[in-house]
Amino acid sequence: MREPQQRTGHWGLHPDELDPSLRAALAHVRLVAFDFDGVMTDNRVYVNQDGEESVACSRFDGLGVSRLRALGIASCIISTEANAVVGKRAEKLQMDVEQAVDDKVAAVERFAVRCGVEMSQTAFVGNDINDLPVLRAVGVPIVVADAHPSVLSAARHITQRKGGEGAVREVCDLIADVFDGELDGAF
Repeated sequence: MREPQQRTGHWGLHPDELDPSLRAALAHVRLVAFDFDGVMTDNRVYVNQDGEESVACSRFDGLGVSRLRALGIASCIISTEANAVVGKRAEKLQMDVEQAVDDKVAAVERFAVRCGVEMSQTAFVGNDINDLPVLRAVGVPIVVADAHPSVLSAARHITQRKGGEGAVREVCDLIADVFDGELDGAF
């Protein structure tokens, strides 16, 4: 077996460190759907005296999402809540978004149809028990490092970074690095 290469340009595992079946599945991903709260954020909400909410997201995520877009891999945000901050973040990242979602499986299926991909070519990144149905429905279920313990067993991959602290970038870099490696014949 090849020695893992030095990690440069991304967080988390190098593609060479992945189980070969996971690496193969990641190479076929054409859509990545992200939960918002607890994945793109650190799962905390700040509320001011007027009741306005704000959250913290990682600035690193934008370049990761751009890498996917440059490779022709679509991405979207699925959120159970309707909140202006979700829409603003999606707009900033140039991502499609669906909010106030009761059925995340149906929402991801709609995005997959719109993108012309199968659910087996879709990754979902979640963190909590309301993500279990969609984690079970996609080809590559991923959870963040600080996900609720109840969802860990549903994941094919667990990030090393926490939600809101670079987990989105880690996932984007990993998929992009696997995709690039497959194109280059590096594996």
